[in-house]
Amino acid sequence: MKIYDITVAMSEELPVYPGDPRVRIEPVSRLARGDAANVSSITMSTHSGTHLDPPRHYNDHGIPVDRIPLSLLIGQALLVDIAGINAITSAELCRFPIRGEVRLLLKTANSLLWSNPAFSADYSCLTPDGARFLVETGVKLVGIDYLSVERHDGDGEVHRILLDNGVVILEGLNLDGVAAGSYELVCLPLKIRDGDGAPARAVLISR
Repeated sequence: MKIYDITVAMSEELPVYPGDPRVRIEPVSRLARGDAANVSSITMSTHSGTHLDPPRHYNDHGIPVDRIPLSLLIGQALLVDIAGINAITSAELCRFPIRGEVRLLLKTANSLLWSNPAFSADYSCLTPDGARFLVETGVKLVGIDYLSVERHDGDGEVHRILLDNGVVILEGLNLDGVAAGSYELVCLPLKIRDGDGAPARAVLISR
């Protein structure tokens, strides 16, 4: 058994989506200055780093993150390597054996962007056409290796196509060094009551 940690480390150097607050980790108490223990405070967006987008993200009446079934977040996932494609359309996706898969992870060239603390606007993402294809094929969770599944100047159409049809989105993965194939996904987002999103720890297990 091999376990791949596909979560990006939360730090103040982590790039954030434009308009979101930067991650701040500040000391509250420190042993080095005579305090009883090391304690820090964290300030960040619910969509920082590796995180889950539930339907509530784009719909006030959508299911929040704390009500997403764990059975959806744990189980077999297909990872496809689609590096070199910037706009991921249905024509690109239909080359892979996606039909019948519940969980799909898209490995692109995005994973190489994490070394840059500045937000990179030129990342690979799904098109509306690609999102509709995933809905039609029955995918219920789609993951991608940067801060958004949609182009940075998009109007939310890709998110709404997926989320309104019950497809949750796992963004901010780091799939560098993970080969295409079938894995067991374990993704546990913070249980934020009525949350529009939540940072998550995600791993892939190869048996």
